[in-house]
Amino acid sequence: MKITFLGAGSTVFARNVLGDCLGTPVLQEAEMALYDIDPKRLEESRAILEAMNQSINRGRAKIVVYPGLENLRSALKGARFIVNAIQVGGYEPSTVIDFEIPKKYGLHQTIADTLGIGGIMRALRTIPVMNEFAKAIEEVCPDALLLNYSNPMAMLSGYMQRYTGVKNVGLCHSVQVCSETLLKGLGMEDKLEGRVETIAGINHMAWLLSLHDREGNDLYPEIKKRALRKNQAEKHDDMVRYEYIKYFGYYCTESSEHNAEYNPFFIKKAYPGLIEDYNIPLDEYPRRCVSQIADWAEEKKRIFNKATITHKRSLEYASHIMEAVVTDIPYKINGNVLNTHLIDNLPVEACVEVPCLIDGNGVNPCHIGPLPVQLAAMNMTNINVQLLTIEAAVSKRKEAIYHAAMLDPHTAAELSIDDIVKMCDEMIEAHGTFMELYR
Repeated sequence: MKITFLGAGSTVFARNVLGDCLGTPVLQEAEMALYDIDPKRLEESRAILEAMNQSINRGRAKIVVYPGLENLRSALKGARFIVNAIQVGGYEPSTVIDFEIPKKYGLHQTIADTLGIGGIMRALRTIPVMNEFAKAIEEVCPDALLLNYSNPMAMLSGYMQRYTGVKNVGLCHSVQVCSETLLKGLGMEDKLEGRVETIAGINHMAWLLSLHDREGNDLYPEIKKRALRKNQAEKHDDMVRYEYIKYFGYYCTESSEHNAEYNPFFIKKAYPGLIEDYNIPLDEYPRRCVSQIADWAEEKKRIFNKATITHKRSLEYASHIMEAVVTDIPYKINGNVLNTHLIDNLPVEACVEVPCLIDGNGVNPCHIGPLPVQLAAMNMTNINVQLLTIEAAVSKRKEAIYHAAMLDPHTAAELSIDDIVKMCDEMIEAHGTFMELYR
C-alpha cells in the first residue's frame, strides 16, 4: 500500500498525519511517499518520519522522498491514498501580500485563508496547482482517494469535485472539537461523555444543529443561557460564535477569530469599538505564522536531540479514513463533499460539510435535509464567494475575480466597488507568477 503526502515540507502536519498511520496496524507497512517543492524542508520531514518509523513502528514502513515537480508522477504512481497539505506562496510572499495590500484600502482581516479577499487570492493561486495534481492522479493512480487539508477548503475541494475525476473529500480540524470546545467554555464538562451531535453546513461555518446528553436531553436551552451570560460578563476568545448563538440560534464549527471575517457584522471602520467589544484579533494569521516558524526552529532542535520520537494518535481524520477503507469497518466523519442534494436549501454546486460514513466503498455522505433558513442564508453569503472564485479559476476572467470580491460580505461592507477592483488588480500584480493566469 502506498500513501502519498503532497506538501510534506509541512513537517508538523506530516508528522501528525503520517505518525497516526505509523501507529495504525493496517497501515504500518505502507510506503509513505513524501512530495514537496522545497528539498530542505522535505529532508527535515523525512528524517523525523524515519526516526518515528524506527521508534514506534520497528522500521516496517518505507519512507521515500520525491522533491520537485519533475517527481510528482513518481510520487503519485500506485498510491491508494493521497494527503494534500500544500500552501502555494507560503507565508512570504503570499500571506504577507494578502494582508498588507487590503490594509492600504482600509480592509482588515484576521486569518484570510478561507473567505474574503485573502481566501479568494489563496484559492486562485492554488487551484492551478491542484489541477496539475488532478491530471497526474488521473494518469498514474486513478483509483486513489485524495484527502484534502489545504485551505480554502470549500473552494479547493469544490473545484476538484466539479472539474476533475479524482475521488476526494475535504477534511478540517474544527469539527472534531466543536461541541467539546463549546461545553468546556460554558462549564458543562459533565455533559461531554456520551453526547450526541449533528453538524452540517459548509467548511468553517458548519452548524451544531443539535446536541444532546447521554440521556437524550437537549443541551441547547442551557447553552443559550450560559453563552448569553458569559458574553455579557467577560471578555473571552469565543465571543463571535456566542453572538451567533444569541442571534441565529446555533453554534458553528470554526473559531471566533475566523468567523469574525466571514460576515459584515464585526470588523467595521464605522464601528471601531467592536474590535475590542468582541475581542477580535486582527492580523492574527501573520502573527501566528511568525510564531510557528520560530517555535518550529526550537522544536526541531529538541526532536533531533532526542534518541527516540514518540507519537500519540491525533484527532485528524486521515488515518481513520484509510483504516476504514482498508478494513471495511465503518467510521463516521464530517467531510467536505459536493452537495448532491444532501442539504436541500443550498445549491447542488456547493461544497458542503456533512456527516459521512467511511467504509470499503469509500466516502458515503449522509442526507441532512434543509437547514434552518437563517443558517442557510448565512452559508449562502459564503457560498456565493466560493462559487464565483471557482468560476474565476476555471474561466481565467478577471471580471469573475472582481465579482467574487464584490460579493464577499466583509469586503463589500467596507469598500466601494472601485476600490475593490483596484485592490484586486494590485494583489494580482503583487502575487506575480502565482497569478499570471489571471492577468
